[in-house]
Amino acid sequence: MNLPALLVPGQPATALAPMQDVTDLAFMRVVAHYGAPDYFFTEFFRVHAQSRPEKHILRSIDENDTGRPVFAQLIGEDIAHLVRTAVELQRHPVAGIDLNLGCPAPKIYKKNVGGGLLRDPAKVGEILRALRDACGGLYTVKMRIGFADTGNFDAILDLVAAQGANLLSVHGRTVKEMYRSEVHYDFIGHAARRVPCPVLANGNVTSAAKAAAVVAETGAAGVMIGRHAIRNPWIFRQCRERFAGQPVTRVSLGDVRGYIERLYRATAVPGVPERAHVNKMKKYLNFVGQSVDPAGAFLHDMRRAESEAELFAVSDRHLLAEPDREFSPEPYPGVIARPNCETPAGDGCSLETVTA
Repeated sequence: MNLPALLVPGQPATALAPMQDVTDLAFMRVVAHYGAPDYFFTEFFRVHAQSRPEKHILRSIDENDTGRPVFAQLIGEDIAHLVRTAVELQRHPVAGIDLNLGCPAPKIYKKNVGGGLLRDPAKVGEILRALRDACGGLYTVKMRIGFADTGNFDAILDLVAAQGANLLSVHGRTVKEMYRSEVHYDFIGHAARRVPCPVLANGNVTSAAKAAAVVAETGAAGVMIGRHAIRNPWIFRQCRERFAGQPVTRVSLGDVRGYIERLYRATAVPGVPERAHVNKMKKYLNFVGQSVDPAGAFLHDMRRAESEAELFAVSDRHLLAEPDREFSPEPYPGVIARPNCETPAGDGCSLETVTA
């Protein structure tokens, strides 16, 4: 089977990376409003003997109205239950099944799932064979370039190829490097040359210009973007424009104020206290703030908001004073999401478990 059609045939593909506690139905809808990627991936379904597909993640499949296909991501190591879950999920309107071989959170890899499986190519091969047999349609893989080093990289790439994966997404860091090191795009390029399926480049794709540069450097079929799509949900539209050689959409601070409002309303859950929702919004805004001002003043004030009224007062003060000023396409140097804070990743990892 072939991958679903791209929004613009012949262009490099774009995908929103799976991010636990982020890429739910509400967030997918918000991103689609500003310009959907070619492909969405769900938060990971945790697979074990007692697991059943989580209902809130199923909503992002069953109620998907973005107009774009959604792949269902699995994380686990029990082959029988991975197969059971894959079969069950294919009764829903999924584009395909995706295997998580990348999550770098210690509490995940210590269970020998996610990025932890990269230490055991033989087990990876068994899982890939079983999923290939269980998937009547497409199946895809998301991986890092190794656990502590890259010694198993080629072996796992060869397994991905041998078992006929339809798409491979490669985050160009090892598990142990988390998000701290530079991204090793040369390894992504190596993967693109070694496997027959399309490869998506993942890791620090900050803007449309960076996406074009990464595709040119690696020869990848496209890009998968995670945290920088939280910061800038226009990024997939901008990528398509850049790939086509067209002017790239300019985003203003006033536009960002509208995004914050839309995101706040879309992600509100009945019964969740206001303070809890404000605190969750701060996790998104930690990334948005990287492009608001070079001094990080928005981030400083936003983190001290304790209510909806305070959060929007901060947004108004920093974004509507000069609403036509450009929202920086790249994060400002030195303005970081928050050193050592818990923030969303791009490997299916949780807001609560991943350190940026």
